[in-house]
Amino acid sequence: MKSIEKQIMEAFAKIRLEFYRKVFTRVRERDGSLSAMEVFSLEVIYALNKPTISRFARFIGISQSNATYKVNSLTRKGYLVRCPSEDDGREYTLELSDKFYSYTNMFEGDLNQIIGKISTELSKEELAAVAKALGIVSRELDAFSEK
Repeated sequence: MKSIEKQIMEAFAKIRLEFYRKVFTRVRERDGSLSAMEVFSLEVIYALNKPTISRFARFIGISQSNATYKVNSLTRKGYLVRCPSEDDGREYTLELSDKFYSYTNMFEGDLNQIIGKISTELSKEELAAVAKALGIVSRELDAFSEK
């Protein structure tokens, strides 16, 4: 039997590989298409849930001007919308457009299928334990991203 560490690492590796495979099947060399780096940028913006440009820049470790360049490119291509911040009118939050959601739905269907399978094969107690473990993973990953 595999250790929990090996099982978690294997699951994360498979998730990453599936994500990369789907990114590269969607990235096309034609005018207006997204580069792999732009897809990753959009995924970060999605995960940060409507960040400001400065939060996006800080998170990925680039300058504000470099982040603005990336944001402008994604806005021109129609995948991103800059919305005035409710907290500070001088800042903008980054919101994903309908074009983004129609272009990429990289995992939702796959994850729903996996979740359905887990739900039918595990007891309520086992599901509660998995949910608790995933909550711990999520909390710990949040701590990493804040460093």
